[in-house]
Amino acid sequence: MAAQAADANAAASKQVATAAAHAGMALGATDLKMVHAHLQHVVNCLVGPSGKAFDAKAADPCKGMGDGAIVDAKGDATTEARLHTALSEAEQGLKTSELDSAHADAQKVLSTLQAK
Repeated sequence: MAAQAADANAAASKQVATAAAHAGMALGATDLKMVHAHLQHVVNCLVGPSGKAFDAKAADPCKGMGDGAIVDAKGDATTEARLHTALSEAEQGLKTSELDSAHADAQKVLSTLQAK
Protein backbone atom coordinates (compact mmCIF):
# COMPACT_ATOMS: atom_id res chain seq x y z
CA MET A 1 0.00 0.00 0.00
CA ALA A 2 2.74 2.48 0.93
CA ALA A 3 4.72 1.51 -2.18
CA GLN A 4 1.68 2.25 -4.37
CA ALA A 5 1.31 5.68 -2.75
CA ALA A 6 4.99 6.40 -3.31
CA ASP A 7 4.71 5.34 -6.96
CA ALA A 8 1.66 7.56 -7.46
CA ASN A 9 3.48 10.48 -5.80
CA ALA A 10 6.49 9.99 -8.08
CA ALA A 11 4.21 9.76 -11.12
CA ALA A 12 2.36 12.92 -10.11
CA SER A 13 5.66 14.76 -9.54
CA LYS A 14 6.98 13.80 -12.99
CA GLN A 15 3.75 14.89 -14.64
CA VAL A 16 3.70 18.19 -12.73
CA ALA A 17 7.30 18.87 -13.78
CA THR A 18 6.43 18.14 -17.42
CA ALA A 19 3.29 20.30 -17.22
CA ALA A 20 5.37 23.14 -15.73
CA ALA A 21 7.88 22.81 -18.57
CA HIS A 22 5.04 23.18 -21.08
CA ALA A 23 3.63 26.18 -19.19
CA GLY A 24 7.09 27.71 -19.60
CA MET A 25 7.03 26.88 -23.31
CA ALA A 26 3.60 28.52 -23.58
CA LEU A 27 5.00 31.58 -21.86
CA GLY A 28 7.86 31.76 -24.37
CA ALA A 29 5.74 31.09 -27.46
CA THR A 30 5.52 33.97 -29.90
CA ASP A 31 2.10 33.21 -31.36
CA LEU A 32 -1.26 32.34 -29.88
CA LYS A 33 -1.49 28.98 -31.63
CA MET A 34 1.69 27.75 -29.92
CA VAL A 35 0.64 29.17 -26.54
CA HIS A 36 -2.63 27.25 -26.86
CA ALA A 37 -0.82 24.07 -27.97
CA HIS A 38 1.44 24.10 -24.93
CA LEU A 39 -1.41 24.97 -22.55
CA GLN A 40 -3.32 21.96 -23.92
CA HIS A 41 -0.24 19.85 -23.18
CA VAL A 42 -0.43 21.14 -19.59
CA VAL A 43 -4.10 20.16 -19.43
CA ASN A 44 -3.37 16.72 -20.87
CA CYS A 45 -0.66 16.12 -18.25
CA LEU A 46 -2.91 17.24 -15.42
CA VAL A 47 -6.08 15.33 -16.32
CA GLY A 48 -4.58 12.27 -18.04
CA PRO A 49 -6.05 10.36 -20.98
CA SER A 50 -9.29 9.56 -19.13
CA GLY A 51 -9.90 13.18 -18.14
CA LYS A 52 -12.79 15.19 -19.50
CA ALA A 53 -10.55 18.01 -20.74
CA PHE A 54 -8.01 15.65 -22.38
CA ASP A 55 -7.56 16.37 -26.09
CA ALA A 56 -6.34 13.28 -27.93
CA LYS A 57 -5.59 15.41 -31.02
CA ALA A 58 -2.97 17.31 -29.03
CA ALA A 59 0.30 15.78 -27.93
CA ASP A 60 0.45 14.02 -24.58
CA PRO A 61 3.93 14.79 -23.24
CA CYS A 62 3.12 12.81 -20.09
CA LYS A 63 2.16 9.61 -21.93
CA GLY A 64 3.31 6.60 -19.96
CA MET A 65 4.10 8.60 -16.82
CA GLY A 66 0.84 7.90 -15.00
CA ASP A 67 -2.89 8.50 -15.14
CA GLY A 68 -2.70 12.30 -14.99
CA ALA A 69 -1.16 14.37 -12.23
CA ILE A 70 -4.53 15.14 -10.61
CA VAL A 71 -5.52 11.46 -10.62
CA ASP A 72 -2.13 10.36 -9.31
CA ALA A 73 -2.18 13.00 -6.55
CA LYS A 74 -5.42 11.58 -5.06
CA GLY A 75 -5.23 11.61 -1.30
CA ASP A 76 -2.94 14.66 -1.14
CA ALA A 77 -5.55 17.39 -0.74
CA THR A 78 -3.06 20.27 -0.91
CA THR A 79 -1.48 19.05 -4.15
CA GLU A 80 -4.85 18.20 -5.67
CA ALA A 81 -6.16 21.70 -4.94
CA ARG A 82 -3.04 23.29 -6.46
CA LEU A 83 -3.34 21.14 -9.59
CA HIS A 84 -7.04 21.95 -9.99
CA THR A 85 -6.12 25.65 -9.78
CA ALA A 86 -3.45 25.17 -12.47
CA LEU A 87 -5.97 23.31 -14.63
CA SER A 88 -8.47 26.19 -14.36
CA GLU A 89 -5.74 28.70 -15.23
CA ALA A 90 -4.65 26.64 -18.26
CA GLU A 91 -8.24 26.28 -19.44
CA GLN A 92 -8.68 30.05 -19.10
CA GLY A 93 -5.60 30.57 -21.26
CA LEU A 94 -7.01 28.23 -23.89
CA LYS A 95 -10.14 30.39 -24.12
CA THR A 96 -8.37 33.69 -24.68
CA SER A 97 -7.80 35.13 -28.13
CA GLU A 98 -5.18 37.68 -27.04
CA LEU A 99 -1.49 36.72 -26.93
CA ASP A 100 -0.75 38.91 -23.90
CA SER A 101 -3.67 37.42 -21.95
CA ALA A 102 -2.64 33.89 -22.89
CA HIS A 103 0.92 34.64 -21.73
CA ALA A 104 -0.45 36.01 -18.45
CA ASP A 105 -2.45 32.82 -17.93
CA ALA A 106 0.61 30.69 -18.81
CA GLN A 107 2.57 32.62 -16.17
CA LYS A 108 -0.13 31.90 -13.59
CA VAL A 109 -0.06 28.19 -14.50
CA LEU A 110 3.72 28.09 -14.21
CA SER A 111 3.69 29.85 -10.83
CA THR A 112 0.94 27.57 -9.52
CA LEU A 113 2.71 24.40 -10.67
CA GLN A 114 6.03 25.52 -9.19
CA ALA A 115 4.50 26.44 -5.80
CA LYS A 116 5.00 23.88 -3.05
